[in-house]
Amino acid sequence: MNNSSAPVAVIGGGQSGLAAARAVRDAGLRPVVLEAGDRPAGSWPHYYDSLTLFSPARFSALAGVPFPGDPDHYPRRDEVTAYLQRFAADLGVEIRTGARVESVTADGAGFLVRTADGRCLPAAGVVAATGSFSNPHLPQVAGSEGFAGRSLHVADYRHPAPYAGQRVVVVGAGNSAVQVAHELASVATVTLATREPVRFLPQRRAGRDLHHWLRVTGFDRLPAAWLTRFVDGALVLDTGRYARALASGRLDRRPVFTALEERGVVWADGSRERIDAVIWATGYRPAVGYLSGLGALRPDGSPRHDGGVSTTRPGLVYLGLEFQRSFSSNTLRGVARDAEHVVSALAAHVRGAVAAAGL
Repeated sequence: MNNSSAPVAVIGGGQSGLAAARAVRDAGLRPVVLEAGDRPAGSWPHYYDSLTLFSPARFSALAGVPFPGDPDHYPRRDEVTAYLQRFAADLGVEIRTGARVESVTADGAGFLVRTADGRCLPAAGVVAATGSFSNPHLPQVAGSEGFAGRSLHVADYRHPAPYAGQRVVVVGAGNSAVQVAHELASVATVTLATREPVRFLPQRRAGRDLHHWLRVTGFDRLPAAWLTRFVDGALVLDTGRYARALASGRLDRRPVFTALEERGVVWADGSRERIDAVIWATGYRPAVGYLSGLGALRPDGSPRHDGGVSTTRPGLVYLGLEFQRSFSSNTLRGVARDAEHVVSALAAHVRGAVAAAGL
């Protein structure tokens, strides 16, 4: 393969892929963005209808492109989708939608990227920016196969209407779990099932949003290795309404159940209760199975990397992994910093391969 003319394949056209495409372009290389969906917005169009960011607009933008509207408002799902599409339109790079990547294989110093429609793209480098939304994590729970009610991951939840009048259990202690459980409580009887009590973090301090303090203190940029000293388990950002809902009994919280039965759950205290639905807000895993043929993944399917740079395959980098390099690595406000870092390593590989080939 002629590395002097081959593009860099950016797999994924969401916030991480678009940030990567701009960094690749600015490094003097040619990106080609491969997005499985019908528009360059990644997973954002598929989140639940009421999703609202926990960071205000001024802290919810890709570097260099301000989020429109009042800088202190909290953007909703559709606003983020529209913002990313505008960002993509202004990039001036090739973006292929409907291009779901099925495999990446080695080709000398470069790669061959194959998509589900049978196309093959020779690439000088690869940015794996597919995030994790398409790989939701469902824990193994006794009796789950025999449960006759509705069981779904929060990735498949859209709005509360189908659950009106029902008994619903939401499993999880993070932002999505609490936000969805609180919304459902307006139409259903809801329990939030968690391993530990929900821990809340005030949304505002001294009149400013928490994200202001994350930025000015430098916490946003702390190396990932340091974060375990400060972050232990899920924290839910709250203006006070979620804590009030739990305190008032409008939203119930119990230790997670030990088993599912055909018509209900077995709670930790041994009691049984009939329920209609379980919604699992139990997180995601990196959706990078298309790299399995490169030997780039651990046995559990997670990437082998150092700060987003593959430790097994030169020219392969990652973007948008949780805590990839810092607290904000997989956020709109932080992904551009990681993009510059990993693309620098990728560009050095591509230029080295070109020089070695005498091209």
